[in-house]
Amino acid sequence: MAKVKNKVCLIVHDGWGITPEDLIKGDAIRAADTTNITTIAKEHNHRKLAVHGIAVGLSEGLMGNSEVGHLNIGAGRVVWQDIVRIDHAIKKRTFHKNDAILAACKRAKKGNGRLHLLGLV
Repeated sequence: MAKVKNKVCLIVHDGWGITPEDLIKGDAIRAADTTNITTIAKEHNHRKLAVHGIAVGLSEGLMGNSEVGHLNIGAGRVVWQDIVRIDHAIKKRTFHKNDAILAACKRAKKGNGRLHLLGLV
């Protein structure tokens, strides 16, 4: 087995954010005693991660959440969320070529002619 030269520790704190100075009023993290994390941050390399919008596969301006964050960290890449993939397909005019959509339309034509597309608004 190869010897590990550098050690890495990934610490994930759900709900832990870094607030800009002009928005710190009411920031629970800044009000808390964070001695251990503050010490770790001072003594070791660390990085801030973007956890919203395009950085985690969401539409621009959308706030991330635990599920999206864990999915992207675990994958080691951006995992595009369904709504973004659908929006992209509509913009690129490939949505109407989707096999599942085509099959649903075909079933609707053979059946009662109704097709309900549901999604997030």
